[in-house]
Parts: sequence; structure tokens; C-alpha cells
Amino acid sequence: MTPLENARVSLEGLSVGDAFGETFFFTDGVHDAIAARKISSAPWFWTDDTAMAVSIFESLREDQHIDTNKLIAKFAEQFINDPQRGYGPGMYRTLRAIHRGEPWEKVTIESFSGMGSWGNGAAMRVAPLGAYFADDLEKVISEATLSARVTHAHPEGIAGAIAVAIAAALATRQELSGMAFLEKVIEYTPESEVRSKLLQATKFTEHTPIETAIQQLGVGWEITAQDTVPYCIWCATKHLENFVEAMWYTVSGLGDRDTTCAIVGGIVAARVGWDNIPIPWRDARESLQIWEST
Repeated sequence: MTPLENARVSLEGLSVGDAFGETFFFTDGVHDAIAARKISSAPWFWTDDTAMAVSIFESLREDQHIDTNKLIAKFAEQFINDPQRGYGPGMYRTLRAIHRGEPWEKVTIESFSGMGSWGNGAAMRVAPLGAYFADDLEKVISEATLSARVTHAHPEGIAGAIAVAIAAALATRQELSGMAFLEKVIEYTPESEVRSKLLQATKFTEHTPIETAIQQLGVGWEITAQDTVPYCIWCATKHLENFVEAMWYTVSGLGDRDTTCAIVGGIVAARVGWDNIPIPWRDARESLQIWEST
């Protein structure tokens, strides 16, 4: 497939995962529903995870690389046009300020006490970029960094984006599985708490309880890259060949479940392809309405 086709498959998986996970914020008896594998009725609405991933996809379709000024303008426009997608308070402030014309370099830093955001927002949207640049892992790193820093300038936020993008690239390449896959992600992830927790995950086995993984890696309750990305990559590594199993395993940890399922969905879809996402799930997901011009 072409790079854009690879990115599209990853985006589709990301959006299905996002919408799937989001339904479990509103499910009565959520633990029983997950244990019984009971899915919600359609439609499944996607969130800011998908909205921002669409902007990345559109940027790659138009320019074949990340132009930071264009990308942040797309983020801001998408937000203003459709703000009820679950954006966090920090992103509300950032994107409103940028839409008013304030320079993103200034806003991104000043909105977070001069440190930059280390939230999971840069990681949640980046998988299609990894799939797009899958043939060049160094390019994955540089472009993922650009895509992250317009909103998440903290090194942890950037490291989380890089780790997810590399995972999506490796999934697209179809070369590695299991621990070798996880170790290769770690090899390309910058020194950070994200990387340290991924290293912890290498000590897990196929019999490690999910409760242990959550305790050591996090599950997104803190909405940070370091509390979200390691868990997601662990889930993807365990079920890299099966989208359905990956989704049920990921959501069973609860936490920031739309984002964890979006990240895992974007990675695993890049591996298994659109045809291996169940048709009822694809049909239940709210339309993206962006394919007519691809």
C-alpha cells in the first residue's frame, strides 16, 4: 500500500478504537458488560482523539510532511468548528488562544507554566503518522516530534508521541512481534519516564495479570503520556495480530478508555488492516466524512 493508504488504515482503527472505548464511559455495569463482551448500540461517537488524528492525516495528504503552522491551524479550526469532542481544559485554552491569532510557540509553553504539556494528547493522535513514514524510522521520530510540540512541548509528551508513532510504524512493517516488537519501540523512544515504564513492561510475561500492568504502567487516569502510553503499547504488543482481542483487553483496564483504545486501535489496525476490524464495529462508528477527496 502507499504511505497514505497505510495512514488511512491506522486512522480508521484509531477512530473505531476511540469510539469503542468512549462507549464504556456511559455503560451501566461496565465491568459486567466488558466481561460479557457486550457492545453498545450504534452510533459510537468519536472524540478529540480522532478529531486531531484527522488533522494529522489531512496534513500528510496535503504536504507529505508535518508543517507545524498548518497543523496547529487545523487543530484550532477543528476545535472551533466542533468543540464538544471531549477536549481537556488545557487544550481548550490553547486552541482558543491560537485561533485568536496568538503564536502557538508562546501559547504552548505559557499554558503549562513554562514546561509544556506532558499530557497524552500528542500520543493519542499520532499513529497514522507512524504508519505513513513506516519505511524510515528516523523520519517517524522527527515528524512525530513536530506533530507533538505544537501542543505538547514537554519531553514526556514528545516521548509518548514518538513511542506510539514508532509502534505504528513497526506494526505497518509487519516485521516484529512480541517482545522483539516492544524492545524495538524502546530502542527508538527517548530517555523519559515513558521509556522507563516500557522497560518495566519487558519484565512481564503472557501470564502477567492486567492489574499488575496497570499498577506499574498506569492506565491513563492521570491523562499524561507516561501514565498512558506504556500501558497502550503493552496491550498492543500482547494482541498485535487481533484487533478485537486488543480492544477488549485494553478497555478492560478502564482508565482513559477512549484514548487507550484509540492508541491501541491505531497501532493494531496498521498491522491487521481494515478488513480485520469487525463490520458491525466499523458500521457503528460515527462517519469520519473525509474520504471523498482521498
